[in-house]
Amino acid sequence: MPQLRKLLRLLPARLLAGALGWAAFSGALAADVQQMRLHSAPDHTRLVLDLSGPVDHKVFELENPARLVVDLDRGRMRFDPSRLDLSGTPLSGVRAASRDGDGLRVVLDLNRRLEPKTFRLAPVAPYGHRLVIDLYEKERDAPARPARDDSAKRDVVVAIDAGHGGEDPGAVGPNGVLEKDVVLAIARRVEAMLKAESGIRPVMIRTGDYYVPLIRRTQLAREHRADLFVSVHADAFHHPSARGASVYTLSDRGATSETASWLAARENRADLIGGVGNVSLNDKDDVLAQVLLDLSVTASLGASMDVGERVLQSLGGVARLHSRRVEQAGFRVLRSPDIPSILVETGFISNPEESRLLATRDYQQRIATAIVGGVKEHLRSEPPPGTLLAWLRDNPDAERSYVIEKGDTLSTIARRFGVDTAAVRQANNIAGDLIRVGQVIVIPAT
Repeated sequence: MPQLRKLLRLLPARLLAGALGWAAFSGALAADVQQMRLHSAPDHTRLVLDLSGPVDHKVFELENPARLVVDLDRGRMRFDPSRLDLSGTPLSGVRAASRDGDGLRVVLDLNRRLEPKTFRLAPVAPYGHRLVIDLYEKERDAPARPARDDSAKRDVVVAIDAGHGGEDPGAVGPNGVLEKDVVLAIARRVEAMLKAESGIRPVMIRTGDYYVPLIRRTQLAREHRADLFVSVHADAFHHPSARGASVYTLSDRGATSETASWLAARENRADLIGGVGNVSLNDKDDVLAQVLLDLSVTASLGASMDVGERVLQSLGGVARLHSRRVEQAGFRVLRSPDIPSILVETGFISNPEESRLLATRDYQQRIATAIVGGVKEHLRSEPPPGTLLAWLRDNPDAERSYVIEKGDTLSTIARRFGVDTAAVRQANNIAGDLIRVGQVIVIPAT
């Protein structure tokens, strides 16, 4: 303390006064709520408070009726909570009032008890300080993991991952186009086209405007027993002249590092390493597990490179390419040793011309069609064992039966199976185009 007093005496009076004045001023800073946003995800609802600065907060729950109270130490409500669209959320109301003079209380009226989790986010363009409130179902059960159909004709499962979402907008174009919106639109088109293909079942990792953590994206793909993981993004660069689509796979170095980290995380052994393909590692020692997992990684990287090359070639027919070879990098979202994975950069959203194109439905459809074309080409050439596509490849002369579903037409059925519409008519003695739901028809051999 004597040393401190001596130091303070040596400071210029004006500087000392300024320092003390700033300390007093900073302690009185208030963080006003400037805006509020809601994001609905399948497993939770997220409420985001945009703040003018950092703030301490406390959260507690009340019952009868169910409410969540969020107290901010200092601040005012500059946003009208009644503007929030609460439809489809567990919130029945949001209100705010001053407390203890300069404090602020925000009350969330709930239609059932929920499990809250709150955290602060530092400024990241285009956002400033934020307080995030995630509302989860109480005692929520983990989603049932679908059993893999190991019959001779199961569908190939393709996981489609639209990058970013929710509080993470991704790249922002010069005209305000957000990457998260563009890639979700393209991913939905990819899903729709793959749904129309016989023997392929697409699953969306993100279905709306909400954020999914990177590690959760690969976990969701694994829970769906995915055979292929396709992540859709739009690139950005500090120079607006950069342009063109590209395709990435995981680098060898990244895969090896991830393998080591997986084996080290023994608590995740059952979920993450317990089933590499059809090989269980539960009863294997670490050395044998390492060998088996390395073999799986090698096979996965080879398949990733094959599908990546086919998608890149297909993209080259509709878009300018930034690189004419598949690039490799340590993308965390691709680090899934047992699932072949690619990341498609659909273009540079930071480029004014490409940003404008990526925002149009026509270009989104062309990009999606190119992605689907490459995926289909890979799956028909290298279908996973035990799938319908593998059976069709190995039995090209076999006739198949098909049950008509709602929305089917003869032309779409023929296209799905890669045969001529006239051949389908002839094989089933159909004079025109009239078919009925539930009708069983024969698909002739190709």
